[in-house]
Amino acid sequence: MAYGLARRELRPRVPLRPGEGEKHHLTSLEGLAALSLDALSSVAYGPEAIVLALVAAGTGALAATLPITLAITFLLAALVVSYGQVIAVHPDGGGAYAVAKKDLGPTASLLAAASLVVDYVLTVCVSLTAGADALTSAFPALAHDKLLVCLVGLALLTAVNLRGVAESARVLMLPTVLFIVAILGVIVVGLLRTHPAAVVGAAQPVHATETLGILLILKAFSSGCSALTGVEAIANAVPTFRTPRVKRAQCTELMLGALLGLMLIGLAVLIRRDHVAPRGDVTVLAQLTAGAYGDGWAYYATNLLVTLVLGLAANTSFGGLPVLMSLLARDHRLPHLFGLRAERPVYRYGVLALALLAAVLLVAADADTHRLIPLFAIGVFIGFTLSQVGLVRHWAAQKPVGWKRRALINGTGAVLTTLAGIILLTTKFLEGAWVVVIAVPLLMLLFDRIQRYYTAVGEELQLGRVPDPPDRRAGSLVIVPLGEVSKLARHAITAALALGDEVVAVAVHADPDRTRILEESWERWNPGVRLDIIDSPHRSLVQPIVDYVQRAAGNGRQIAVLIPEVEPRHRRYEILQNQRGLLLATVLRARTDVVVCMLPYRLSV
Repeated sequence: MAYGLARRELRPRVPLRPGEGEKHHLTSLEGLAALSLDALSSVAYGPEAIVLALVAAGTGALAATLPITLAITFLLAALVVSYGQVIAVHPDGGGAYAVAKKDLGPTASLLAAASLVVDYVLTVCVSLTAGADALTSAFPALAHDKLLVCLVGLALLTAVNLRGVAESARVLMLPTVLFIVAILGVIVVGLLRTHPAAVVGAAQPVHATETLGILLILKAFSSGCSALTGVEAIANAVPTFRTPRVKRAQCTELMLGALLGLMLIGLAVLIRRDHVAPRGDVTVLAQLTAGAYGDGWAYYATNLLVTLVLGLAANTSFGGLPVLMSLLARDHRLPHLFGLRAERPVYRYGVLALALLAAVLLVAADADTHRLIPLFAIGVFIGFTLSQVGLVRHWAAQKPVGWKRRALINGTGAVLTTLAGIILLTTKFLEGAWVVVIAVPLLMLLFDRIQRYYTAVGEELQLGRVPDPPDRRAGSLVIVPLGEVSKLARHAITAALALGDEVVAVAVHADPDRTRILEESWERWNPGVRLDIIDSPHRSLVQPIVDYVQRAAGNGRQIAVLIPEVEPRHRRYEILQNQRGLLLATVLRARTDVVVCMLPYRLSV
């Protein structure tokens, strides 16, 4: 007996592969950095969108910025509470898609998925273009290279996310903290000043073209709602958090709501007090920064930081969309490869698909933020509404303790987001929202067709059923295409004898002298395997073998074709090898139903 030692249970310790274990998942603070930058960074373009809408009624109309921002903040609070409930009810992620699939039926789930895909792609594009705008506010000489700046930023983000969400979160932690401190600093210092420290940008004449009526206020409200995109990303990516996942994700959602609401209201107060109107070559946030810090080093540092964070805000989509695509793949609504994960917990095909779609859209819009903004919030407000309506039905069906209070919260949120979505669609339709109206149904159709295909495949393969007994036919035949007697031929014949009941070697030659030499060499070697030589006057290799295989398979016999292939030790020598084996395998798979096997022979050089 051993004294002074606590008894412990002995268990085998299995080493974790890269990407496994809690350290590769997110804490609450890491989740804020990885999944919330889209929403937090929206303070760079959300308030500006309100100002651009209101200034059509003159600078006096800018006083309405604060009440409109308060209305948007109230809607933000309702969304944060609602998505906290979504996280609890659907801890496997998926957000609006998971809620709609469970509580609203297949059509609503297709609508939710399509709208979220559109929103995520647009999030990447708007974040990158807004970041380029902030950069050109500080350095106007880069104005003509905005598209290049956006594409370089997209490439860097893609590379980081292919390493894993946790790794990208650690990269984003410091910029996120600095951004929050900088924006809160602009608000606090700006409020302490009695007048702006500096004015930047070229003055522009303001001509009132509209009156400040309900229509203009609704248009400004719909424009400012672009600041709410990204609130749903945490609920979509709950599986990426460390345990307890639900509590960590809910904590992250609350932190996001508090910080975003505080920054939006603070900036709106400054805009109203200082009558900040659009000026040439600078953003509204750049004007507020100059008003607080002056136009010295702090101004340039803050603009560079805003540029960096806006670029990194696209990371929200890289954290959320691949997870959503994996859920769609699991439901047979996207190709199954989107559900594959690498050794690290990364859905790399989803990351690459998002990068490709974003690059195409950036090029199509020429990296113009104002062309993308009208498309931006429509998709996410569809998701907002569906998730909350679905939760109302969930509470009504389950009836847990306090379900009426929860249903009232979600019902109120559903009404608000429905109204906001209708306002967005009607006020932005001619400015580009019609593109989303077309894209969402097309994506729904795509998901439905893919699901129909997988259903048809499952029926044909009789998945989930007990199949008939296997056919018992004549012994199998293995066909080995060869060119000459060599060590490679010995390697292939040895493998073929282990695979089938009968083995036949097949050679194709056009030169009678080479045919005679091969026959003599084969007789001397005498491997116990028949050699069939096919004459090919046109020096074709592939088609004669395909015809031979089709004739052999004509009697219903099980046929396998074993193709030996030389593999060099170094990849740089692959181009020097004969690729006819790969071509033959491709043609056989396309034209026959036989088993095609590639047998590698690895060289030492």
